[in-house]
Amino acid sequence: MVKKFSALACVLVLVLSLASSGCTVILQKGRRTDVERISRLKSELSELDRAKKELEDKLSQEIADKQVKVEMLEKGLVITFVAEVLFDSGKADLKGDSLEKLDKVSKVVLSVVPDLNIGIEGHTDNEPIKYSGWKSNWELSSGRALSVVHYLIEKGLSPERLAAIAYGEFRPVASNDLKEGKQKNRRVEIVILPRVVKKVAEEAEANGS
Repeated sequence: MVKKFSALACVLVLVLSLASSGCTVILQKGRRTDVERISRLKSELSELDRAKKELEDKLSQEIADKQVKVEMLEKGLVITFVAEVLFDSGKADLKGDSLEKLDKVSKVVLSVVPDLNIGIEGHTDNEPIKYSGWKSNWELSSGRALSVVHYLIEKGLSPERLAAIAYGEFRPVASNDLKEGKQKNRRVEIVILPRVVKKVAEEAEANGS
């Protein structure tokens, strides 16, 4: 049983990592339930891949300007906004010219992946809060994530699909020793979460894998 679920988990990771590369995964004959899970996963990842392509098309200028990044990661389809694109320094209110960019995201989410959950992650650099009135970077990142959540709800997304997550300075993607690194760390990530991956992982855990 352990080997079977371990093998299934490996296939899931493989399918997810190859989903955006155009590669094909050929499954060997196995249990019907396993094959059905993989089939559902491939269908779901096909939707994510379509969403990725549409987002890349709609946000092509923002991507070219390095304001936004769209990529398929293990946790799902991730749309990363540089914080300065959405917010003024130390603020959590969305800038007026950022709304059009978020509108593009909401339209794709509503039309292509209308049933998937969305996590909004707020991140900061490691500069201590001095003048903005926030208690810490936790509060700032939380406020920014919530601002995006509330705006997406205004655009028609169901609140049940959304979650705001604050990471503060503790999930950096670059070194905070350099100005460029700090800018990369100040970000908001909109994560479209695959449903089947989570379900299969839970089933595997329940069965002692």
